Amino acid sequence: MEQPADKPRSKKPDEYTFLDTELLTRHVTDTGKILPRRITHFTAKEQRHVTKTIKRARSLLLMK
Repeated sequence: MEQPADKPRSKKPDEYTFLDTELLTRHVTDTGKILPRRITHFTAKEQRHVTKTIKRARSLLLMK
């Protein structure tokens, strides 16, 4: 079943890439710390993926 053209499909946390800096910044504090699972309510697998993706984006200087 296809999504309507006017509604963008929201990504799941395990589908984030290092280019999705706007989505990744939601999971980082103002001081740059990655939010823990108890706040984000991600599964362990999703949290590992988001952490790895944030670190990859940081190393490419796409986000701080």
